Amino acid sequence: MVNDILKDTDLQMQKAMESYKTELGKLRTGRAHSGLVDSIKVDYYGNETPLKNVANVTVSDARTIVITPWESQLVKVIEKAIQNANLGLNPIGEANLVRVPIPPLTEERRREMVKVVKGIAETSRIAVRNIRRDSLDRIKELLKNREIDEDMERRAQDKIQKTTNAFVEEIDRLVQTKEMELMKV
Repeated sequence: MVNDILKDTDLQMQKAMESYKTELGKLRTGRAHSGLVDSIKVDYYGNETPLKNVANVTVSDARTIVITPWESQLVKVIEKAIQNANLGLNPIGEANLVRVPIPPLTEERRREMVKVVKGIAETSRIAVRNIRRDSLDRIKELLKNREIDEDMERRAQDKIQKTTNAFVEEIDRLVQTKEMELMKV
């Protein structure tokens, strides 16, 4: 029973970490990478479809993403979807592809992006701590129902805290890495 709670805690914290990494990947650092457009969905025959399911996304150089749709009539649809995504990108539609030039970041914009990264990190830390709280509550409930003894409760609490600390440290490390990446000119 306790092992199930510990496994569940770890799994939920891993999901929170993956969500955080996904959010970080969406942030523009001045260099082109396909992750910038991963979250974009396009109208494909009336269905909201992820861009990567209707086109090939490649990076042609450090400042340009090239999107080659599998059907040429999607060029305008993809162009419009990118503009509507509010990523600060201005796509250029051509005959059978869309070029997305990545503008250089200004110093002021870099500082704003660092603040956004720190805000996302804090949200992720809160999510991890909420998972810890819920798991500790479940452990206390087991103790209250006399399904475990106090020693087992303490060991479980220690393991949950160590897991929480490890995930918070990983979030902090990713924040530092992303901040250095953003501030590098």
